[in-house]
Amino acid sequence: MSRWNRIFVVVLDSLGVGAMADSEEFGDVGVNTLEHISESVERFDIPNLRRMGIANLSHLKQVEPVEKPLAYYAKLNEKSRSKDTMTGHWEMMGLEGKKPFITFTETGFPPELIRELEERTGHKVIGNKSASGTEILEELAEEEIATGHMIVYTSADSVLQICGNEETFDLKELYRCCEIARELTMKDEWKVGRVIARPYLGRKKGEFVRTSNRHDYALKPTGKTALDVLKEAGLDVISIGKIKDIFDGEGITRALKSKSSVHGMEQTIEVAKEDFRGLCFVNLVDFDALWGHRRNPVGYAEEIEKFDCNLGVLLPLLKDDDLLILTADHGNDPTYTGTDHTREKVPFLAYSPSMQGSGPLPETDTFAIIGATITDNFGLAMPEGTIGYSILEKLR
Repeated sequence: MSRWNRIFVVVLDSLGVGAMADSEEFGDVGVNTLEHISESVERFDIPNLRRMGIANLSHLKQVEPVEKPLAYYAKLNEKSRSKDTMTGHWEMMGLEGKKPFITFTETGFPPELIRELEERTGHKVIGNKSASGTEILEELAEEEIATGHMIVYTSADSVLQICGNEETFDLKELYRCCEIARELTMKDEWKVGRVIARPYLGRKKGEFVRTSNRHDYALKPTGKTALDVLKEAGLDVISIGKIKDIFDGEGITRALKSKSSVHGMEQTIEVAKEDFRGLCFVNLVDFDALWGHRRNPVGYAEEIEKFDCNLGVLLPLLKDDDLLILTADHGNDPTYTGTDHTREKVPFLAYSPSMQGSGPLPETDTFAIIGATITDNFGLAMPEGTIGYSILEKLR
């Protein structure tokens, strides 16, 4: 018999809680996403996260720790030598990333790759540099619309992104070009973690807006994960946000796309009203995409406050046989230099109405306690070759 019939894992994408011991090796000195957000704003209204115990994990200027939080809490270290989205999520579900994904942040993509991409798609490539998605539209979208050229760009992540205007470039054509790019970037020397279709609307500067028809073409996980084990056992594995893309659909039984992090929480609230047995796995990307990479601590704080409001709606819907886990996949300190992710510990907050206890748990050496604990709850074994260990017995 499982202790919990439904488990909700909500990833607050990039909400790190302090530098890891090896963070300087990644160029990240003194980083702490949550703490530095707090220091950057006068008001930080997060009553539900406070009740859960978030301020017991990191010093927050405006938010006092609580003596008896709702949740068990801990800091998780990443075992994989990386700080990217895919590796962080894969490790949660049991896979250790042995080798970081390649990035092209400083140089853009090699001429050989661009040449092949142009020949295969029939579009001349413009851009080919690291840029913000909104900035590159302001710079090049009018040219793309006028010429039929194709905007290609990257970021601090291991990604190749292609922009296409839904009215003039056509969404199907954008997806076709991204499928070709994914095929080309399977070569070891060009292998990026994700190819991302970035559709947009608008005809002139100041009017361009990205749409919710984004599609990620990710690499398949390097082995079976906790998600596969759950699915093979006949349990539900519901993904919300970009979880399906991160795992390339592996181990997913039902997928919901989100228009924003607020929408993702609204979807989670609706799923909490349904009957299912298994896992609801949620990624809330706006913390990272809109505020962390753009180095906007005020916007980040406001996004956390919006999340807290919806957390207040979700908590009363949880039943005695439900478990809620809040965590993150890496850091992205919006007060730090550059636009890259930051190598940080992540929060772990676990709550069920049926729990008799709460409070601190030991710091861990891997994110993979999450997947191992979930499978253990359902009486299942993790796949061979995975990492992690269950802390089910500690969650009493």
